Amino acid sequence: MHLLESLYYLGFSARQYYSLMRQKRLPCRVISIGNITVGGTGKTPATIAVAEEAQRRGLKPVILTRGYKGRAKGPCFVTKGEAPLLSVRDAGDEPVLMSERLKGVPIIKGSSRFEAGMFALRKLQIREAEFKSYVFILDDGFQHRGLYRDRDIVLIDYQNPFADNLLLPLGRLREPVKSLRRTDVIVMTRAGGNISRDDGANNEVLKVIRHYSPQSALFFANHTPVSCVLRSGEGKPAGWLTGKKVFGFCAIASPDAFRRTLAELGASVCGFRAFNDHYQYIRQDISALIEAAEQFGAEWIVTTEKDIIKAGSLDLPDNVAVVRIIFEAEEGFFDKVFS
Repeated sequence: MHLLESLYYLGFSARQYYSLMRQKRLPCRVISIGNITVGGTGKTPATIAVAEEAQRRGLKPVILTRGYKGRAKGPCFVTKGEAPLLSVRDAGDEPVLMSERLKGVPIIKGSSRFEAGMFALRKLQIREAEFKSYVFILDDGFQHRGLYRDRDIVLIDYQNPFADNLLLPLGRLREPVKSLRRTDVIVMTRAGGNISRDDGANNEVLKVIRHYSPQSALFFANHTPVSCVLRSGEGKPAGWLTGKKVFGFCAIASPDAFRRTLAELGASVCGFRAFNDHYQYIRQDISALIEAAEQFGAEWIVTTEKDIIKAGSLDLPDNVAVVRIIFEAEEGFFDKVFS
C-alpha cells in the first residue's frame, strides 16, 4: 500500500471506529444504499427504485441524504414529498433529482443521518404506533456507520468493479474490498443482459466478492433507459434516438457509461463532453456546448437527468433531450431488501 493510501486509510479507520462506538438507532426500519468506490455505481436510481417499491408495499419511505456539495447544513427538508424546497446549490444535485422523480417521499438533508432521522420523526409527527409503517432509506450510507441499519446494500459496477484497486487519494476506492464483509446485499449494476449468478465459477470479480462476503445475497441489475424527455416536456421512447446525430454531455462519475448508453440506443455520437462529477454549470459552459454541437453537426444535444437539474435554468436550446433511466434488478431483490 502506498504511503498516501496508508495515511488515508488510517484516518478513515479512525473515523469509522469512532462512529461505530457511538452508533445510534432510529425506531423505524433503516435501509442503507451505498458503495465502496467514489461514485459511478448508480446509487440514485437504486434509491429511487427502493423508495418506489416501499410505497408499492404500503410503506412510507423517508430518504436521508448528505446532499454532497449542497450548501445547506441541515437537517432540513429537500422536499416534504411534493415540490423541491431547496435549490440545487443548497441541496445538491442528487437530492433534487430524487425529489423530482418521487412523489409523497420526504427527503431530508443532513450530515448526521441520525439527526436527520430524528428531525423527520419530529417534523413529520411520526407517532410510535406508526414506526413499523415507515422505512428510512440512507442515500450513500455504507460509510456512515454512526447509524444502525437493518439492511446494508452495496452497489458494485460490474463493468469496473473495484476501479484500479487503489484507495483514495490515488484511486477511487473509498475503503478496501474486504469491507464487503459488512454487507447484507450486493448488487452488480450495469451487468448487461447475459449475466447470471452461475457465472461465479469462472468470474474473477464474483470470486473476490464471494471470498470477502459469502454471507451476502447477490443480485444483478441494470440501469435501463426508458425514455427521452425534450425541452418542451414531451416524452419519447428511448429508441427515438436511433439514427440521430447527437452531442452528449454530462457531469457524472462514469461518463463512459452514459456514452455507451447513447451508442446502445443507436444514436450516432458525433461529439461528447465530460465534466467532473457534481460540476455546477455556468452560462459559458452551455454556450460552449452549443457551439461544439453545431461544429460537429449534431441534431440533438443529449444529457442525463442529473445534469438537466443543474443546467436546465441556463437557457438551453430547444434541441436538448434528456435520457431517463430506471434501476431494474433481477427477481427477488426487493423481497430480500424488505424481508
